[in-house]
Amino acid sequence: MSQRNKTTHPATGDTAPGDPASAADIAGSAGSDTGDTAETLEAVTSAAAGAGAETGPSAGASSDPLLGAAAVTRVFGIRHHGPGSARSLRHALEEFRPDAILIEGPADADPLVGFVAADTMAPPVALLAYVPDSPARAAFWPFAVFSPEWQAMRYGVDHAVPVRFCDLPATNVLAADDDARGGGADPLAALASAAGYDDAERWWDAVVESVPDSAAFDAITEAMTVLREDARHSATGTTPPAPPRLDVSTPSDAAVPDPVSGSPLDAPDLPEKHSAATGFESPTDAERPDTAIAPLLVDHHTLVREAHMRQVMRQVLKGGAQRLAVVCGAWHAPALAEPLGPAAPDMRLLKGLPKTKAALTWVPWTHSRLAAGSGYGAGVTSPGWYHHLFTETERPVARWLTKVAGVLRTHDLPVSSAHIIEAVRLADTLAALRGRPLPGLSEVTEAVRSVMCGGDETMLRLVIDELVVGETLGGVPEDTPTVPLAADLRARCKTLRLKQEALARNVDLDLRKERDVERSHLLHRLRLLGIGWGTPTTGEVRSTGTFRETWTLRWEPEFEVRIVEAAVWGTTLRTAAETKILDTASRDDVTVTALAAALETALLADLGGATDGLITRLEAAAALDHDVTHLLGALPGLTRTLRYGDVRGTDTKALAHVADGLLVRICAGLPGAVTGLDTDAAQALRTQIDAAHTAISTRDDEHATTEWLATLHRIADRDDVHGAIGGRAVRLLCDAERIDDAESARRLAAALSVGNTPAAKAAWIDGFLGGRGLLLVHDRELLRRIDEWLRDLNEDQFVATLPLLRRTFGSFESGERRAISQALRDTGSAPTTSDGPTPVDPIRGQLALRAATAILGAAG
Repeated sequence: MSQRNKTTHPATGDTAPGDPASAADIAGSAGSDTGDTAETLEAVTSAAAGAGAETGPSAGASSDPLLGAAAVTRVFGIRHHGPGSARSLRHALEEFRPDAILIEGPADADPLVGFVAADTMAPPVALLAYVPDSPARAAFWPFAVFSPEWQAMRYGVDHAVPVRFCDLPATNVLAADDDARGGGADPLAALASAAGYDDAERWWDAVVESVPDSAAFDAITEAMTVLREDARHSATGTTPPAPPRLDVSTPSDAAVPDPVSGSPLDAPDLPEKHSAATGFESPTDAERPDTAIAPLLVDHHTLVREAHMRQVMRQVLKGGAQRLAVVCGAWHAPALAEPLGPAAPDMRLLKGLPKTKAALTWVPWTHSRLAAGSGYGAGVTSPGWYHHLFTETERPVARWLTKVAGVLRTHDLPVSSAHIIEAVRLADTLAALRGRPLPGLSEVTEAVRSVMCGGDETMLRLVIDELVVGETLGGVPEDTPTVPLAADLRARCKTLRLKQEALARNVDLDLRKERDVERSHLLHRLRLLGIGWGTPTTGEVRSTGTFRETWTLRWEPEFEVRIVEAAVWGTTLRTAAETKILDTASRDDVTVTALAAALETALLADLGGATDGLITRLEAAAALDHDVTHLLGALPGLTRTLRYGDVRGTDTKALAHVADGLLVRICAGLPGAVTGLDTDAAQALRTQIDAAHTAISTRDDEHATTEWLATLHRIADRDDVHGAIGGRAVRLLCDAERIDDAESARRLAAALSVGNTPAAKAAWIDGFLGGRGLLLVHDRELLRRIDEWLRDLNEDQFVATLPLLRRTFGSFESGERRAISQALRDTGSAPTTSDGPTPVDPIRGQLALRAATAILGAAG
């Protein structure tokens, strides 16, 4: 399934809802020096302007007479998923008091903005767009509570201000060719390099994110204007002259803190690049800020997007808006600042764009899926930390370290209040030594490593996974537009009290309880539809029966797309699963084994509407399949299905008829199929025989057991059978008491006779013993015979048989191997048989009788 997500654009912050891509991860927190940001960026743009660049403001009155001279537009160039940008934007909107807000995002998602006001809408969430006829072609636009776009939507909802999206509609995004997007360098690399930073992300965080300032947006736009004037436009293929050298050093009296995020982050807004596997690719070396700076590029796709944004702005202003706020990635801000210019060039760019049908909805998202390495993320390395910074404005470091202590305590690690106090002191000291006003993630992490974890990286990894990244799962209202299949799943989860959670948890189901049976049916149906919410696992309560199941539940955001894909099979989970499994069974290339597995799944999922059709298809396929290995592979599944039918109250008479017919064909063809096999084929067939024997024994049907054991007897009597199969047949017959110990000893002696090669003898022993080391512990005569055979081998024969013998004895448990060694030390090779009866010891007998009497008396 190819899914496209938010990738980065050439800009400081353009990765968010303007294009389905992974946004650059931005750190930030509230700082105290609110004036430093504007001063720093003003210094940047002033130096650039002195070199010959003329920049325009990001706010101004409209010059278009049709739009009205009184209209004021302000463009807020932000960094997507940056807490500092989000907080600054919220303050700026409070000051500007717009009467209309435009946000970079798919323009056809406007009807979904109203759901932001719902009480049950809890970020992280994402806009999902997909092609109804091909749901695998989908795109996500994630939002977190610390995303500036989310705060803009919340402001609009809270103040009754109309909010719209202004980027290319999803109908165009999903129809576009991924290869059409161009490449380019990080535009902040030159600014960061001149300021003495080796990482553009750290520079941005230092001058913008760490010191939120609502007055910084105009300076950001001016800086981006200078950079865009020096950029090459892919539409024309021209490259401007070499850019002037920019003096972007910060004023000497301005205290510029290091980024709150700590460690270096991914490049901010690199050009969109998509791959079939993950939806996006990592930036190339030329696009990274720590390598040679490639020429800046404004690709054609960016120009088209900006043309659409300007058209929407014209439409809103023409509709009467007097104070328009535009929230977009900082790279786009100069292109959207007043004056907008004539509309004709933009209309030419937008003419003839490919389109397709698209459906949009809100879906829950997770913090881990915002992370850069997730494959479905937005490029944020520490979303849990960013969420904490945005929501905890008072003493964020102390509160964070308290959370860290809680996580470590849940893992039974000793962390006291003294650890928290010392960690806070160390973080503050590190920040002071580095000239930073507040500790960032790097200082906090070092304090946790040293004070709380004692330098143990494993313990620190727990903190990073559970807190720095986190697994918070968002929520959407129940009335959010969705496919009927998703609505049915939501209703079933509510009825069965199954909660979708991002963290994995184990659930034990007792199939004797009605609700647990229904839960089992639901999870099996979802697995059949390719939605792996639950994974069968081994529970802490050991049970060999069929009345208990253990599942590991973990909800992933991409399941929303798989639900849409599965909606083609039906409107409810039951009908969809029945339709899909019957469609799979009707294929010409389906095997008997696959049909048996499908039938077992249908029974586990309670798909009564598909059972009859599967049984009929299985019976027809088995009649035409002459490969005994296929029939052997199907038999264990059918037997398990019969057992589950007993515990779940399902009528399996027709299935028993199919299983009996399958066994008849196996018994007729197996003796002829075991000859002429090499070692690998014999081992594979032996495994199938073991599984079939266990299944038939479990079924406990006298006629089936008799027929099967008679077939094994015929195999054991043949001389042209590979030793791995012949030895196993003798062992199974001995276990079933169809031959006695004397007969099995005679057959062992015959197999070890001089007429067979050492390799054949070793194979027979492997088949006879395979996985049953206790036989040699309790049967000393058998141990003596094998020991004598081994001692009689010459050096060449021993070397030839050693690999197979090592595999045989290596399959035994370590305790079994020790017991065999002890038996050889105690008795050597001497048989345990004696000439006369063993004498009775009366004293020991009396002790045993007293113990038995005491036990029986206590039980009574």
